[in-house]
Amino acid sequence: MSSTPTTNKQIAKRLARYFWPERYGLAVAIVAFFAGSATEPLIPWLLQQALDKGFLEKPAFPLWSVPVALIGLFMVRGGLSFAGTYMLQRSVSHVVLELRRQLAAAVLRADAPLFSQFPPGVIVTKVINDPQNVAGQLGGAIITVLRDGTTAIALLGYLFYLNWQLTLLALVTVPMLRFGVRAVHRRILHVGSAGYQEQIRLVSVVDDLARAWRVIRTFDAADFETGRFASQARVVQRYAVKSAAASAMMTPMSQLVASLGVAAIVTLALYQAQQQGATVGEFAAYVAALLLLVSKTRPLTDVSQSIVGALIGARASFELMDSPPEPDLGQRTLERAQGTITFEDVTVRYPGTEQPALKALSLTVQPGTTVALVGSSGAGKTSVVNALLGFAQPESGQLLLDGVPVQELTKASLRRQFAVVSQEIVLFDGSIAANVVYAQPFDAARVETCLRAAALWDFVRSLPEGLQTPIGVNGSRLSGGQRQRLAIARALYKDAPVWILDEATSALDTESERAIQQALEQWQGQKTMIVIAHRLSTIRNADAICVMENGRVVEQGTHAELLVQHGRYAAMVQAQQAA
Repeated sequence: MSSTPTTNKQIAKRLARYFWPERYGLAVAIVAFFAGSATEPLIPWLLQQALDKGFLEKPAFPLWSVPVALIGLFMVRGGLSFAGTYMLQRSVSHVVLELRRQLAAAVLRADAPLFSQFPPGVIVTKVINDPQNVAGQLGGAIITVLRDGTTAIALLGYLFYLNWQLTLLALVTVPMLRFGVRAVHRRILHVGSAGYQEQIRLVSVVDDLARAWRVIRTFDAADFETGRFASQARVVQRYAVKSAAASAMMTPMSQLVASLGVAAIVTLALYQAQQQGATVGEFAAYVAALLLLVSKTRPLTDVSQSIVGALIGARASFELMDSPPEPDLGQRTLERAQGTITFEDVTVRYPGTEQPALKALSLTVQPGTTVALVGSSGAGKTSVVNALLGFAQPESGQLLLDGVPVQELTKASLRRQFAVVSQEIVLFDGSIAANVVYAQPFDAARVETCLRAAALWDFVRSLPEGLQTPIGVNGSRLSGGQRQRLAIARALYKDAPVWILDEATSALDTESERAIQQALEQWQGQKTMIVIAHRLSTIRNADAICVMENGRVVEQGTHAELLVQHGRYAAMVQAQQAA
């Protein structure tokens, strides 16, 4: 993995790699712009011919040729400008596509701390908007440089041809312009970088507004959130004004420097005309070409803001692209596990915490058995799941799957052995069928079987579009219970050897919960099941119930055995019955 570039030169060099595959399209664009620019000096040349020869009693050319030449010239220039712009934008769109693809891949492989550092809205902005802004600003700058820069070069050459002494005098102002541009460029870079960070913070605020709208309304906090948004929006607005002010300094500064050169040139040109007898046409052609050159250099002074903005966005994109991937040091694979899970004195500690989430945990789950984990919040139940799925690494001890240490297995091979349904349901914007099948081959009969087992088939059958019914963003068109049943159907379709049910039926009514419990009982003895539940009535038939406290198993046995012990489990059952 390459380190993130820090200097503008390094950023530009890395960004150039994305444009290199589009070099042929860019070459066509450059040729088209150069060809169009080559026609620019024809305008002052035609003016000279009209003044010197067109106002004679008998012009040296027919009158009809004037409109034909002018219209033809502008048609050629327009066609070349269209071809250059189209090819450049086509190449830029491919760069945007590749940047977005690599950023999405970086998010998919990123380690867990990334998702605590950036809220979803910020990640969306970085993947979707930043590449478009980078390529758009850079593409606009390239168009300006090619269209106006090449024209300026052609006009400069024509000016040397007309009068090299005057043209050399014009170039004296270039060093003066360079120092001013450098100072403004530094200011734009400083303000632009700070403004980008503030805009990312504003995106985070908006992400909160969209994600937590129920909490905001429950707490009647609309006015508070409006104030928070307005405060951050004002900060972004101030930086936008500062950036615009810094950029606006470029135009008057360049015009002032240019006016000094133009004034000196016109004065010297008038002196030469008086001393050497230059024609009015020659003088008019030179002044016209000079004014055209000034008009073409003015947009070039504004290019720096676009380039700086593109470099700021590119740096942010590369930082996300270079974020550390999830470590995957395993080399072994399992085709299909038997389902034996063994914790041998496993200790798990999350970064930044003093107390371990699991403390020397020892636990064995035999293939085909159902083991329930119960206990108060923070007892370590979810940490057991995180360790099994490779989201948390043991600090000490060994975690084995079929006798193989899980750290020796590749992450993909390890997670292929598990089907998980958690209390926090995550669905995808698509159809019911697409969510059940998710990332696996489609089998209509198998989809129906899983939906029936999840007590959702009758509902799906009643819909006009059936399996192809869209469910909205994260299942927004479904009720809470329907969303949870759909997630259960997805886990059933995966048909993994080990099932993890983390409060999988917590959002269901009693009838639906009973139906799903009966369906799951069909697989008892065939699947290894780890069930996390607070509702103890749902785990009475488990082969083993493990009561966890402070990251350890403090009681273990069947429902009947634990009741006889009159320990923590028995007290939990009595408390729920009393409630």
